[in-house]
Amino acid sequence: MSKTLVLAEKPSVGRELARVLGCKQSGEGCLEGAQYIVTWALGHLIELAPPESYDKAWQKWDLLTLPMLPDHLKTVVIPQSARQFRAVQALLRRKDVSGLVISTDAGREGELVARWILEKAGWHGPTQRLWISSQTDKAIRDGFAHLKPAAAYDNLYHSARARSEADWLVGLNVTRALTCKYNAQLSAGRVQTPTLALIVEREREIRAFRPKPFHTLRLQLPGFTAAWRDGNGQARIFDEAAAQALAARLEGKEARITQIKRTVKEVPPPAAYDLTELQRDANKKYAYSAKETLGMMQSLYETHKVLTYPRTDSRYLTADLVPTLPERLASVAVDVYKDLALSIRRKRPLQTKYLVNDAKVTDHHAIIPTEEQVDVWRMSGGERNIYDLVVRRFLAVLLPPCRYEELSLTLTVDGETFTARGRRMLETGWRAAYDRSFDALDGEDEEDERVQALPDAVEGAVLPIQGVKLVPGQTAPPGRYTEASLLSAMEHPGAHVQDREQRALLEATGGLGTPATRADIIEKLFSAFYLERRGKELFPTSKGMQVVELAPEDLRSPSLTAQWEGRLGAIARGEEPERAFVTEMREYAARLVAQVKASDASYSHDNQTRSPCPECGKFLLRVKTKRGGEMLVCPDRECGYRRSLKQVTNARCPNCHKKMELRGEGEKQMFACVCGYREKLSDFKARKAKAGGGKRDVRRYLEQQEQRQESGSSALAQQLAKWMEQHS
Repeated sequence: MSKTLVLAEKPSVGRELARVLGCKQSGEGCLEGAQYIVTWALGHLIELAPPESYDKAWQKWDLLTLPMLPDHLKTVVIPQSARQFRAVQALLRRKDVSGLVISTDAGREGELVARWILEKAGWHGPTQRLWISSQTDKAIRDGFAHLKPAAAYDNLYHSARARSEADWLVGLNVTRALTCKYNAQLSAGRVQTPTLALIVEREREIRAFRPKPFHTLRLQLPGFTAAWRDGNGQARIFDEAAAQALAARLEGKEARITQIKRTVKEVPPPAAYDLTELQRDANKKYAYSAKETLGMMQSLYETHKVLTYPRTDSRYLTADLVPTLPERLASVAVDVYKDLALSIRRKRPLQTKYLVNDAKVTDHHAIIPTEEQVDVWRMSGGERNIYDLVVRRFLAVLLPPCRYEELSLTLTVDGETFTARGRRMLETGWRAAYDRSFDALDGEDEEDERVQALPDAVEGAVLPIQGVKLVPGQTAPPGRYTEASLLSAMEHPGAHVQDREQRALLEATGGLGTPATRADIIEKLFSAFYLERRGKELFPTSKGMQVVELAPEDLRSPSLTAQWEGRLGAIARGEEPERAFVTEMREYAARLVAQVKASDASYSHDNQTRSPCPECGKFLLRVKTKRGGEMLVCPDRECGYRRSLKQVTNARCPNCHKKMELRGEGEKQMFACVCGYREKLSDFKARKAKAGGGKRDVRRYLEQQEQRQESGSSALAQQLAKWMEQHS
């Protein structure tokens, strides 16, 4: 009997598909049943070949051998996953396998994962595509009942391959050129570099900023305060003497209400989440990094199966999903959501005006709950927080608008104008989905005038001034980026582009990177030591600021990505040939390398220590890690030596309960707290073992700490070997 092979992207997804399809017999890298055999990749099993596989001269990093422009880019099996590739290849060659279902992630990179495997394995048999947005049993069964021809996604594959080859040609060539030219571990890329440039430009603005002092003037009236405004509506007075004179003149006067304006305002519910918006809110509310949020979302999608596909850039649903909404509401009718979810479910028809828009859905719809019954207790604390954000947003978008009345008072005192604002809720609407920790309306308040409760008032009323207050202030520089605001800037970088057409193209193509790759881009900036995090704020390092200056000008602007994504989208739609784009990228890479070679700029290590590298003797550099620790790294890319000085851990001080640092190496490692507490690692292990259940728990805890620390020798070589994963 012939069987169909199902190719998933990861083992966890493969096991779930196998369970639903009734495949219970274990094999080499697969699970087999009567009708189906389910196998899987480990992410990418295939990658573009490294430079040295084309020319032995390219094995050595040398400016004279650049640019590297092979006539045809070839693929190779990733050594670490070769065993699984051989298992998949053997299954594809089985005589009883008559067809294949591609079940990798439904997107551009998922298509690339599968097609490269099939090409390398030599598969030419009948092929179909599973395209689903959730991992529930129902979604899997429905997906297999409506499989699509794989050929329908050929252009998506061509687009993915073109992106991959362009990143190889441009990224590897420019990275090698910068590294060799300046003898430093430098890298550049068409998304990484303009993202870093946003942060560097903001830092320059902050450093160049010179604050100007000003005053605002407020009157204390019976039951409320009013703020002074000039003829243009501005509240700031930059002349201190004039501000003091004005305050003195108004003392003891009376204020007359000259205008009362009542306005009923209606605020529609926020749209459902796409990945970037979810990462932004998770960073604001819980300080999660974009990478952490994506990881928890992936678990809620794959393991718990309670949320739909996370890597989406759409905030709407298609009309065909509307009949599933009652069942989804029933699935979230638990815990604190129960009453509101059941209340919404009882309404017919459901309010979907702000949720359904077929024209705004691309590959995947917005992130919403699935029909799967929820076991909240099985989730980690972080997963619970992310789930909470998505469920509340899902409930909110199914509710009517929020309506409130805004009351504006205009008062006159001795020819001067003052204003005050109040607000009264009329209909809670979608705000019923949120508690007091969410107050989106207050975000609209002006800096110099807060919303307050205003007493009943009539025009012409005269009120005594109970006090005049001058409030000093000074103009503030633009705020530093947080991960939340950086994600927004990556999604909408048009403000940094002068050309109107380029701005429009950036908006149309989704900005810098994709929802699926922005977290990895930010992580790479940390791992390359271009960024530091202080609290929530992101600071460029000296290395990061210098590399932006050293990189070719084209790479610094978001315009390049706009052009690329526009053309890659055209390839995916079958409107442009893939080869034409790749040929242009070859020529472009050669031009960028020539620019780097011709540059007369210089690079300096301003974090150099006097400690020699034990491997090569060069002076080590002191760098900060993403999580606030410190390392010593060798500046020589061929050496790659690293040594941890300290790392911030989750271990709590027994005295003050703050997080402790782990310092030193080997037997000399010790925990240190800011309160002065010190404890040897050996003593910590003994204490943990005594209090928490044995050596295994301690070992697991320490392994988790090691995984959090940036690790490994020859790090740049490892990064470049995985170039496609980091720049996809």
